[in-house]
Amino acid sequence: MTKQPNPIDQHVGSRVRVRRAVLGLTQEKLGLALGLTFQQVQKYEKGTNRIGASRLQAISKVLEVPPSYFFEGATEILGDTPGFADGSRTFVPDLVTTAEGLALNRAFARIIDPKVRKRLVDLVIQIAESQADGISDTATQSSV
Repeated sequence: MTKQPNPIDQHVGSRVRVRRAVLGLTQEKLGLALGLTFQQVQKYEKGTNRIGASRLQAISKVLEVPPSYFFEGATEILGDTPGFADGSRTFVPDLVTTAEGLALNRAFARIIDPKVRKRLVDLVIQIAESQADGISDTATQSSV
């Protein structure tokens, strides 16, 4: 039986990954700055390996954020939420942990006109809803 990473370790690790990506650092460059291999950084980011307090302090200096940054959003997520203990919930939206999501976020942030931003959000919602409708239509057809 494979041991599941602790959800808070996953949350902290994903925040490390997002911040590293925002700064344009590779896992290798972050590892070099910390005296680690990129594989160790990778395990931290996945939550496979727990980040100790002194290491988190070092990471926060390299990534130019306070240590508290890595826990932002965790209190709302972790609270008394059912499923927390078994790690069955996703704690960080998949969007911000992918290269596509990060690229989309960067490009979206550069759009100055609020009307254009709103239209873009509406477009994405329409696409998602039409795909969801297509999936439910397909499921309905296959069950008939």
